[in-house]
Amino acid sequence: MELSFAGRVVEWRGPSPYYFVAVPDQESADIGEVAAQATYGWGAIPVTARIGGTDFATSLFPKDGTYLLPLKKAVRTPEGLAVGDEVAVELTVRL
Repeated sequence: MELSFAGRVVEWRGPSPYYFVAVPDQESADIGEVAAQATYGWGAIPVTARIGGTDFATSLFPKDGTYLLPLKKAVRTPEGLAVGDEVAVELTVRL
């Protein structure tokens, strides 16, 4: 399953900060339809993603009926991303 969407970089402050892009409602619903086939546990969904010129592999985290795409420093730094930035995301769910 391949999806494209735009979203803002948000920060979650826990013991250490984490950065995410929220997957929009419609795309989250589409992912939800294949979640049982894709998850490897705890509802996490393995994906490959592309933001700008950076390709990366990660897992989506379920959150209140939608999903969060984590953005590691290895993605944020080369793309110059900061909290509040709007990003275009290309995402492939790995089944």
